[in-house]
Amino acid sequence: MKIGKTAVSLYAALGLSAAVGCAEAATIGGTYYAPQYDYQEFFAATDRRTFQVVLAGNPFPGSDPQAVAQALLPVMQAAKPRPALTFTYADPPERPRPYYRLVLIADPALNLGSNQVCNGVTRFRPHQPGVFYVYAVYCRNDQVLSETTAWTQASGPADPRIDRLFRELFQVVFPDSPALLPNVDGGGQDRQ
Repeated sequence: MKIGKTAVSLYAALGLSAAVGCAEAATIGGTYYAPQYDYQEFFAATDRRTFQVVLAGNPFPGSDPQAVAQALLPVMQAAKPRPALTFTYADPPERPRPYYRLVLIADPALNLGSNQVCNGVTRFRPHQPGVFYVYAVYCRNDQVLSETTAWTQASGPADPRIDRLFRELFQVVFPDSPALLPNVDGGGQDRQ
């Protein structure tokens, strides 16, 4: 009987720690990849370069939006994807062509689509206290290349759960899976 109680206690403890671990993990929503998405293109466009992040909205209302944005930038940089890129909020001095960027919308409206986002449209919904929720859209010019949503419980921009969210989010927005290589049988890609 002693072994049985110990096993039950062990399973209960493991279950409890698994539940705590799940509560700490970020949730990544549905994803979309345009047929034109190409990780090699992303790598070539961002390796050893700055890469613009457009942050719309304030994921922590009641806090200074500029201070929140500045606190999130090093968190994103620490969680960055593989290219040796440097995230920046700064607008390029002259609009590059193609114009690559990651748009992060905090608490997006439910009827906001990625095509609208890549064309500069933002809309928001009321903030849910204690939740960091972003809609991430990777754009080339006005074209959507990939998109997803991500959320986690968080108390502020320095919360370690946000670092984990960005690490997971970047793997989804910028995947290097061979399954997502563009089909070149049709004569190449339009990369204006």
